[in-house]
Amino acid sequence: MKSIQNYIVIVFLCLGTSNVFAQGPDEDQLGAWYMYFWNTTFGESNWGLQGDYQYRDWRGIGDREQLLLRTGVTYTPKDSGVKFTLGYANITSGQFGTEIDAPVSENRIYQEALFGQTIWKKLLLTHRIRYEQRFVEDQDFRTRYRYNLFVNVPFKGDNLNKNTWYFAFYNEIFINGERRIGDGRSVQFFDRNRTYLGLGYSLTDSIRFQLGWMEQTTVNWQKGQLQFSMHHTF
Repeated sequence: MKSIQNYIVIVFLCLGTSNVFAQGPDEDQLGAWYMYFWNTTFGESNWGLQGDYQYRDWRGIGDREQLLLRTGVTYTPKDSGVKFTLGYANITSGQFGTEIDAPVSENRIYQEALFGQTIWKKLLLTHRIRYEQRFVEDQDFRTRYRYNLFVNVPFKGDNLNKNTWYFAFYNEIFINGERRIGDGRSVQFFDRNRTYLGLGYSLTDSIRFQLGWMEQTTVNWQKGQLQFSMHHTF
């Protein structure tokens, strides 16, 4: 009888420990993302490079959510208006809370198509379609599909030239390619959605800054993030 009681105690302790490690982020605590985006072309050719480097924090600073380093080779066919990218990303993701970080590493290969359009002269739209192949630590090979609609609206004029203030919006949806990720674990087809509202300023024709708020919704939680970003073309 005593052994059975001990067994029951151990089971409850294990369940309690599992709940601690499975704790989601504090949805009421505002996080922050600090981001640098860049792109360049090789002279007058159709080839170029682009990338972004991001530090994401669960609470603004001091509780790492993610460090993302991403770079890709771009190609824009003549007169197509579409930029294609083949790239690689390295991601280190931390757990919510400062006591146990337990980072998880991921290597990612991605392909994307980026193209723009203008509506009513003021709505500057950009569409991005991205396909990812993900190699996440302690998981089976995964893929993911992403679609992002960016909308920029200059307060004056019809472009984002030097000294222009503008309104910025985007919405991105993520869909998992596979549900089974190994060891009996699975995920849903819907991965997450991000909706962003911000204010931008073009310091020069090639450097822009944005400050905004993004709400990220996953299957398990929903959380707001401040976003500070620099966009650089050279």
